Amino acid sequence: MEFSLRYTARDFTAELPANEYTARFRDAGRIGGYCRACPNYGNSWGCPPFGFDVGEYLSGYASVLLIATKIVPEERGIPLSESKRLILPERLRLEERLLEMERLYGGRSFAYVGTCLYCPEGSCTRPTGEPCRHPDKVRPSLEACGFDIGRTTTELFGMDLKWGTDGRIPEYLLLVCGFFHNAESVVWNK
Repeated sequence: MEFSLRYTARDFTAELPANEYTARFRDAGRIGGYCRACPNYGNSWGCPPFGFDVGEYLSGYASVLLIATKIVPEERGIPLSESKRLILPERLRLEERLLEMERLYGGRSFAYVGTCLYCPEGSCTRPTGEPCRHPDKVRPSLEACGFDIGRTTTELFGMDLKWGTDGRIPEYLLLVCGFFHNAESVVWNK
């Protein structure tokens, strides 16, 4: 069965004090347990364990801009195995914009959870102990730093995370990323 994989994508944003977001939505112990159970744990430079203290990594920022991208496929019944074809173009767009925000405003960006986009699958240097080939591009996800994305999407965006059933993509997918900063104001959409 061939699908065109046409979709619509819309970004939703929320901004709040960084210390408030950390206090309300970071549950490092519980979320870290999910990370430790994942096969990417310790095998990707975007995944924990990190060579830095996450609390210090997050400290010193006044605000956080959160972005939830809702991807709605035009067709129903798309196999879960095709989800990467829906997510990849949006991840590329989001991560490019996050890196641009770092250049414009300073700050620290957090990408979408999952594998790194910058090395071919299975070729990350982390398992062999070599340095990351793309440290200028790879960013951890909010989940990797202990943030509860389910609560984030429900409480700040009014949208629940959806999971596929019967091997099919749900009615929509959500990608969540963030930008911690000290700028007086930031603009997400150019």
